[in-house]
Amino acid sequence: MKVLQAYCWRHWKLLFLLGGCLGICSVIFYLYGLPLESVGYAFVLCFALGLTLFVIGYFQFLRRHRELERLLVQVREKVLPLPPPKGLLEEDYQTLLQALAAERAALALESRNRLQDMTDYYTLWAHQIKTPIAAMHLLLQEAPRPELEGELLKIEQYVEMVLGYLRLGSETTDYVFRKYDLDALLRQSLRKYARLFILKKISLDFQETGRTVLTDEKWLTFVLEQLLSNAVKYTPEGGRVRIYGDGETLVIADSGIGIQPEDLPRVFEKGFTGFNGREDKKSTGIGLYLCHQVLDRLNHGISISSRPGQGTLVRLDLSRTRRGVE
Repeated sequence: MKVLQAYCWRHWKLLFLLGGCLGICSVIFYLYGLPLESVGYAFVLCFALGLTLFVIGYFQFLRRHRELERLLVQVREKVLPLPPPKGLLEEDYQTLLQALAAERAALALESRNRLQDMTDYYTLWAHQIKTPIAAMHLLLQEAPRPELEGELLKIEQYVEMVLGYLRLGSETTDYVFRKYDLDALLRQSLRKYARLFILKKISLDFQETGRTVLTDEKWLTFVLEQLLSNAVKYTPEGGRVRIYGDGETLVIADSGIGIQPEDLPRVFEKGFTGFNGREDKKSTGIGLYLCHQVLDRLNHGISISSRPGQGTLVRLDLSRTRRGVE
């Protein structure tokens, strides 16, 4: 029905002309007093001819419409397989479309090359920066400086965030799904951030979950480290962080500064820092965005509840298993 309406609207002038001609002929036949039978016969012939042409034109229009619908699926092709043009205007339109498709393909290739160059540069930088980080760790082992160790740990986290960001956008990101001991993954992440807990005198209440999860170890560990880093970062000295299982979810709760109610719906948006980020001046708005993207790819879920001045509670739903994994 929609195609029929479009066809009628496209040829409304022709239909109006046909109706007008029939009306004029009717008036003339009436004024000259011609026999009704001859008038009706003429009308039937004209109507039959008009209907035949209308039906033929409609089916040609419908076939053209379906051809264009099939082309829509191939819109990303460098050269569009357009049907043969019917008339000069269609030929001009097709020439214009092919020129636009070629220009778009050239721009897309240039954009991909620039993105690849940038990705290669930052990947190389992230790997090269690990050498001086490792050297600083060795120096700090000889002359311990707790404050510097804490800052160095933050640098390592930012480097891992860069690598995570680059890998997440890569088409070749690899996932290895196996069953892992969730408590072992948590202890591994906690050991990494133990120095920050000690420096800020933050107490830790870790209740083992006893759970086994089907996940990717590298990426889930990345998420756990990001969440622990946030908990330590936004919890004042002498605060508390709790980690425990609640049914099918893992909970990481802190007694930190909390999140403003108006910021909660947007905490997973890329680059959103909210009130706390504006106050801190150092927040990137990337950490929680990456966590959400990673967990979405792992078929896990994340939700956050918080009250200003009373802390933040993060829930990880690790119950969902990825389809097709054996």
